[in-house]
Amino acid sequence: MKTILLTGASGQVGWELRRALAPLGRVVTPTSRELDLADPDAIRRVLRDVRPHLIVNPAAYTAVDKAETEIDLAMAINGTAPGIIAEEARRMHAALVHYSTDYVFDGSKPGPYRETDPTNPVSSYGRSKLAGEEAIRAVDLPHLILRTSWVYGARGKNFMRTILRLAAERDALKVVDDQIGAPTWSRMIAETTAMAISRWCPMSANQAPLADLNGIYHLTNAGQVSWHGVACAILEEYEAVREYRNWPRLALTPQAIQPITTAEYPTAAQRPANSVLDNAKLAKAFGVELPDWRECLQMTIDETATLMA
Repeated sequence: MKTILLTGASGQVGWELRRALAPLGRVVTPTSRELDLADPDAIRRVLRDVRPHLIVNPAAYTAVDKAETEIDLAMAINGTAPGIIAEEARRMHAALVHYSTDYVFDGSKPGPYRETDPTNPVSSYGRSKLAGEEAIRAVDLPHLILRTSWVYGARGKNFMRTILRLAAERDALKVVDDQIGAPTWSRMIAETTAMAISRWCPMSANQAPLADLNGIYHLTNAGQVSWHGVACAILEEYEAVREYRNWPRLALTPQAIQPITTAEYPTAAQRPANSVLDNAKLAKAFGVELPDWRECLQMTIDETATLMA
């Protein structure tokens, strides 16, 4: 079997990728201690030892607010490391799949962002992720850069798990209502990635990746909603199956979640007001369209609540 090196396998996207990629090849998952993305020598050493045919890199520095002060660390992991990975991949004739973010945009566009729209990150995190994209594109190798947004899943730190935890502790909550995006289930990201790889870079055949499919793609669930809307939907979906699953009643109800503006909830990092991404290019190239965000929320709320119980 061909070898796939997967970074960040313990993260919420990496955990799902480890399972989705398993039918495609032998998946090697170095730990963050073995593969320290802030250490260029460690990156080169691990890649040269494994010599993968494909590298899938969901690992990232994701502490958006801390990145405003840990600028160098965020840039090392998100900006410099992807370029080093790309250079090493080219040396061994490997292909690369890398993940980026809606934060490469400033959020001022009135409609969904396309891959060709100008980037203009307004945070240190966004600038570091854009630097990673640019570093990969500067290297002549087969690559897919998949931009996603508002990622959540049953595992890891994310908005859905936070809301469920707070809903058990509080009877009132304030959530921002003037930032919109598409909550995207980590499992959908992983499964869509595996489908794209199967078409772009068949792991079971001695076939080079299809060069005309290289490039940047937007990959999110369909639809759009505000953070306040997501918070209300999480509680509604929980309540819909609560009695059937014999789960405890939450202290917080959707009606008790107060919508507020971004100005009323200041953070160290500025967030895009509009994080909606256009997925038409992905659908055309790979024949895949992700379900609406609410449908995926319904599918994952049961697993999430069970794990948190």
